Amino acid sequence: MTHFKKTQKELLAKLSITALNEMQEEVVLAIASVANTILLSPTGTGKTVAFLLPTLQGLDPDCEKVQLLILVPSRELAIQIEQVIRQMGSGYKANAIYGGRPISKDKIDLAHTPSILIGTPGRVADHMRRDTFETSSIKTLVLDEFDKSLEVGFEKEMREIIESLKQIEKRILTSATQDIDIPDFVGIKNEVVINYLNTKTTALSIQIVKSKEKNKLQALVDLLYHIGNEPGIIFCNFKNTIEYVSDFLKQQHIPHGHFYGGMEQIDRERALIKFRNGTHQIIIATDLAARGLDIPELNFIIHYQLPLKLEEFTHRNGRTARMNASGTAYVLKWIEEPLPEFINCTDILKLTDKETAILSQWSTLFISGGRKDKISKGDIAGLLFKQGDLNKNELGVIELKQDCAFVAVPKEKALGVVEKTNNTRLKKKKVRITLLK
Repeated sequence: MTHFKKTQKELLAKLSITALNEMQEEVVLAIASVANTILLSPTGTGKTVAFLLPTLQGLDPDCEKVQLLILVPSRELAIQIEQVIRQMGSGYKANAIYGGRPISKDKIDLAHTPSILIGTPGRVADHMRRDTFETSSIKTLVLDEFDKSLEVGFEKEMREIIESLKQIEKRILTSATQDIDIPDFVGIKNEVVINYLNTKTTALSIQIVKSKEKNKLQALVDLLYHIGNEPGIIFCNFKNTIEYVSDFLKQQHIPHGHFYGGMEQIDRERALIKFRNGTHQIIIATDLAARGLDIPELNFIIHYQLPLKLEEFTHRNGRTARMNASGTAYVLKWIEEPLPEFINCTDILKLTDKETAILSQWSTLFISGGRKDKISKGDIAGLLFKQGDLNKNELGVIELKQDCAFVAVPKEKALGVVEKTNNTRLKKKKVRITLLK
């Protein structure tokens, strides 16, 4: 089937973007003009849109094979890029494949070959060995957050993939880190480097918060009360620490979510959904959440455990004060704990004895139907207005997936909405509507 190419303006309109920023304009021009582009730009500056615009417009509408391969270091980043492509409404099929979900699901998606394939190196290499999809038409290769892929041990798979793609004509590498070492197997030559790492103007405030106790738990709670009911991330270095901090916050009746590598994929995705829609204002996470995630603008982040490297400190801080907005990074420090050399802040925050309730006004409902059932966000909104008796200002964020949907509704009305709408027909499908725990 022949596609009609969308203009850049049409693609951006679907994302509600009226104009590109300076970095994006430069990247679009470079990718369209040269074979090899390296983009260095901080988290949150719009790198995904920058590389998608020219690569989408470079696709052949009459080719029925994979043309664009995007390799990413994490499942979440693969899903995020897939969603952005779908939102842009380009007309080209895109699929994300990654570890943590059944190979059988991948095969169903790939049975109707996508033009764009996004995936983690391990899963992509696995499918290439199985000959699940043909690679002869892949002319453009994007390595997004390239340095992170090497860091998490994907070099063997990346070498295997890239060395088997002899017909690549265009290579695009992105990173939020300055000094990336690019191995020879990537095939980068005569590249154009676009570096915006030192030009980002942010209003990031870094403040030290001292704790009298070594475990820093009470100081953390006092800090959260000081900040008030605002969205933010508490960063820890280890999964066990997250569980330890979480138990204490539960005792203090402070609602929150978790995000770390050992969680099941479905739990990670749902934790982010609840964070995005405001069901949880706070999420406790490892450095897995420091970049490449589709999460809302944050007012603050807290280093509950001090980062081990400058790079980790930079990426954590990059979750707030994004795209020229303001934000605060709090460094929680036991009074006898030495600060790493790369944290040279002297701004000490003295906490006052104030207690602001940290509550969410939202709950998340799960709906057992999605895009493949021809269900739209409008269908969901209509059901919740008519049968759920919600007013328009009581409908929160709706996230529509292939086979399900999630919607935020006022916490005090959530159970009532479930009772009124569960086992109702949406389009032609009878859907279950339940409260997401």
